[in-house]
Amino acid sequence: MTVIKSKQNPIVKELTSLKDKKGRRATGTFLVEGPKLFFDCVQSGLEVVRLAVREGYEGETYDFPCVTLGEDAFRAVCDEKTPQGIVVEVKIPQYGLEPPQKSCLLLDGVADPANVGAILRTAAAAGYEEIYLADCADPYSPKSVRASMSGVFHTKLMHGTREKILFCLENIPKIAADMDGENIFTFHAPSKFCLCIGNEGNGLSDIVRSRADHTVGIPMDGRMESLNAAVSAGILMYLLKKGV
Repeated sequence: MTVIKSKQNPIVKELTSLKDKKGRRATGTFLVEGPKLFFDCVQSGLEVVRLAVREGYEGETYDFPCVTLGEDAFRAVCDEKTPQGIVVEVKIPQYGLEPPQKSCLLLDGVADPANVGAILRTAAAAGYEEIYLADCADPYSPKSVRASMSGVFHTKLMHGTREKILFCLENIPKIAADMDGENIFTFHAPSKFCLCIGNEGNGLSDIVRSRADHTVGIPMDGRMESLNAAVSAGILMYLLKKGV
């Protein structure tokens, strides 16, 4: 068994580049770290390109192409502070813009990759499989993939400009999330809708806000100004489906 020890090795450098968006764009792949996410990724049916394991790793590899790295080289590839012994290169699924089959989400300028990942996690759990992203943090960044806890494997992610996404959603009732919106606890959602979640600091863009059919908000104690974007999205996702 050959063990790659140098961080300057071409394979190590290519895998390391996938921690950056530029590298992911060049290869069309992203990284998944740890045996749990690796197992979930395999179960989801996404295309695994290759594995990199730390020297001495004894976990399952499912006969995928695999390279073994020394400690320093392996740490260079991983984004986690405490690597779990395996990192997986996975093909990024490519989806064209198309109208949703069920209720869906539009993420409008969500900038924090941890928020994007957390929203994907809740969306997958709550049954929102189709998600449109406009000017958001990359959902395939290591931080977002970790935060999604496999949600990124089980959601259909469609990217586009706001104008193209809104055209695709032309016949779908759009529900804007806003602090000043109608009380979510008394709002009755249509049977099929698109929930629109905006940027953490600035909220929804003007164009998305102007196309919304409804605006809903979460009532809060006056001592608090707002909720985290991912927390708000999670509450709204579940409450909007309560009567559906």
